[in-house]
Amino acid sequence: MQTHFTEEALKQPHIQEADRVLRTCVHCGFCNATCPTYQLLGDERDGPRGRIYLMKQMLENPDDTENVTEQTRLHLDRCLTCRNCETTCPSGVEYHKLLDIGRAEIERRVPRSAADRAQRYALRKALVDPKRFQALLKLGQTFRPLVPGKLKDKLPPKPMDAGTRPDHKRHARQMLILEGCVQPGLSPNTNAATARVLDRLGIGLTPVAEAGCCGAIDFHLNAQDDGRARARANIDAWWPHIEAGCEAIVQTASGCGAFVKEYADILADDPVYADKAKRVSELAKDLVEVLRDEELTSLQVNEGRRLAFHCPCTLQHAQKLGGAVEGVLVKLGFTLTPVADAHLCCGSAGTYSITQPELATQLRDNKLNALEAGNPETIVTANIGCQTHLNGAGRTPVRHWIEIVDESLEKH
Repeated sequence: MQTHFTEEALKQPHIQEADRVLRTCVHCGFCNATCPTYQLLGDERDGPRGRIYLMKQMLENPDDTENVTEQTRLHLDRCLTCRNCETTCPSGVEYHKLLDIGRAEIERRVPRSAADRAQRYALRKALVDPKRFQALLKLGQTFRPLVPGKLKDKLPPKPMDAGTRPDHKRHARQMLILEGCVQPGLSPNTNAATARVLDRLGIGLTPVAEAGCCGAIDFHLNAQDDGRARARANIDAWWPHIEAGCEAIVQTASGCGAFVKEYADILADDPVYADKAKRVSELAKDLVEVLRDEELTSLQVNEGRRLAFHCPCTLQHAQKLGGAVEGVLVKLGFTLTPVADAHLCCGSAGTYSITQPELATQLRDNKLNALEAGNPETIVTANIGCQTHLNGAGRTPVRHWIEIVDESLEKH
């Protein structure tokens, strides 16, 4: 794709990056074939190719107020950032990097309404602090009948008891775990189950209280500086453990994992943190990467439990780990039911299910129809956002896959 940036504009790092990404696009349109919002809406501007043109026009014309409007922002807001288009693209277009630039630019040029700004600010403040989120969650569960319909579906019943975690210090092998911001409140058993399973493999899992939200929520709600600040804070919290020789930084939420692996990119221009961010991104591992590389004979369950696996977009498209969890589950003895169109997004997409509820609900119901077609006992996934969103329909129970593994091991 040809671009027409001025020499002055190209002195800016974000324009240089946009120019690089745009020039890789050959506008073939293959991306539209796998774009969830294009499939639902049929509007070129709600597919990756159309959004690329919108962002190109906006970035090349900094004074254009006639064509760069609230409508432009609407089409960018409707993007799930599922990155399905990147998996499909034969030219390797790094669409998500261009989208980050485009969203920051439209935010600057077309201010949101006060109500819209308030909603996004409230989401950021409510979700990123675990203690605040848990307090709000308990309040919502107590007064559930009064919670607005869109949010009521997000309120799970009281989560199951997490049980005890083994003493991680008894093992020579040590890994860190990012506890997350909403997962401790919504599904505290996920990380506890992870600690118990890894304990059986001779791995100690160290929580670091000073490490908080990964930064993805802030970053993808266009508070990108706040997202970078959270990344720096986490790096500071983890660094002493990294220097002491920890093997990896484990994430049980694939959304967090995808973002931590991008610390190297988002802090590449930071002279203080660039090298440390690169090291953190190298050490970041989704849980399935740890189990996939271990000898699993001690974990064999062979119970034939029928599961349908929902592969989150952040696992298959961002981290390129499609099929990894399925491989581990089959190896452990579970039976997986077939899932049609497994590449499509469930509609969770961080805060998307709250900011774009109609589209998110359509995508959720389509995904559940596909997941339930093989009559599984349980649906399992690898991301707390997807888990909560799918469970909100009140259909087949949805849990993190490591919880099922842990339960099965306790029976044997």
